[in-house]
Formats: sequence, C-alpha cells, structure tokens
Amino acid sequence: MLNTDVARVFGLKGSMIKLKRGSFLWYLYLDKLYCLLSVRNVKALVEYFHLLDVHRKKTLNDVLFYHFLHHVTDLKRNQITIVFNMLDWNAVGEIGFDQFYMLVCILLAQENHLEEQFLFRHSRPVFELLDLDGELKIGPDNLHMYNFLFNIKKEQLRDLYYNFDITGDRLLNYKEFKLFTIFSMDKYQESQKAEKEKKNEKALLQKKVAQVNESQRESLLGTKQFESISNYNC
Repeated sequence: MLNTDVARVFGLKGSMIKLKRGSFLWYLYLDKLYCLLSVRNVKALVEYFHLLDVHRKKTLNDVLFYHFLHHVTDLKRNQITIVFNMLDWNAVGEIGFDQFYMLVCILLAQENHLEEQFLFRHSRPVFELLDLDGELKIGPDNLHMYNFLFNIKKEQLRDLYYNFDITGDRLLNYKEFKLFTIFSMDKYQESQKAEKEKKNEKALLQKKVAQVNESQRESLLGTKQFESISNYNC
C-alpha cells in the first residue's frame, strides 16, 4: 500500500491535531517568532521526559510514546505509530529527548497556528525528518503521509512539486524545500498584514459609528432640554 493510500485509510490528510485541555503541553508557551520553547519551559519538559522514562534509559519506547501522545492529543493509535516511526529514523525502537522536543514544538506550532513559521524557522530538521530514506530528497508520498503534523494546505500540496521542483524529478531537495517554506512564510505574512488592515478598518468604522451615535444622542438631549426650558418659560 502506498503512503498516500495509508494516509487516506487512517484519515491523516487535512486533519488537525488537538491538544487535550489541561494536559501538560497545554501550559507550555511557544515563542511566535522563533517557534522554540523558553529556557524555563525546556527545563520543565526535561523533567516531564524523565517522568515518562520509567526505565531510566533516557529514551522512550513505542509503548511509552503511545501513552504520552494518547494522553496529550487526540491522535489515533495508527497515527501515533506513524509519528513514532518517523522520529525513530534509525529504527532502534526508541526516541531520545531531542526527537521528543522536536515533536512537542511541532504540536505547539499547530495548536497555535504557527505552522508556516515553524517550517520556515526549522526547515532543515523538518526536511531531515521527512527524508525517510536518507536520500536527501522528499517525495510527494512523504508529504502526504505526514501532512497531518504540519497542516500544509491542500492547494499548497497540489502546487508544491509543480512550482518548486526545479530539477523536474518529482522530488524536492533541501534547497527546493527551503524555497517552499520561504514562499509559504511570505504568503502567510501577507495574509496576516491584510487581516490586520481589515481589523483596523473595522475598528475605525466602529469608532466613527460610535462618534456619530454619540453626536446624535447629544443633539437629541440638547433638543429635549431646549423644549423643557421653553415649556417651563411658558
């Protein structure tokens, strides 16, 4: 079965990962500019990793990894297995803290809608994660398979290899993948700027409406006061 077929069966394409409210990851803060945890949060994450590492091997096996992700996210068992296999790139059956930290940052980036920033800031480690065969290239099946982690838009996936596969081999090398992350980041910033301008225009319009309403109210009050004085004089 092809990776795209697997993704379709498991419902991975286009799905959004949700952190469970009140779980440990819910209270961690991801810097919006660099998409990294603060030193204090990293220390807390290290302690949490040690608590999960019940065998004191400084690693997590697939069972411990499953219970961790099942506890903090809404991922299904099959999805968790896929994530574990991606992180366990040398197939030793365990992952260390570096891979664990990377995953936590990915989850927090998606939870906070910072996927474009994360891909842009960490394009090299993400590329290495997606390069499952170690060929220094990413095929379309890889992106389809793991898109639920990075939430790349459907139209981006559709046009990705057409626009950025400069060599024409239906594979992305790192330079091509980096170009994609730069382009995505630029589009994201443009959309954010447009959204901000739209909010500012809406706020300005609301302010003007409020000023007009206040002016009309004061005018109405003035008219009523004048009528009251006139009636009193009479």
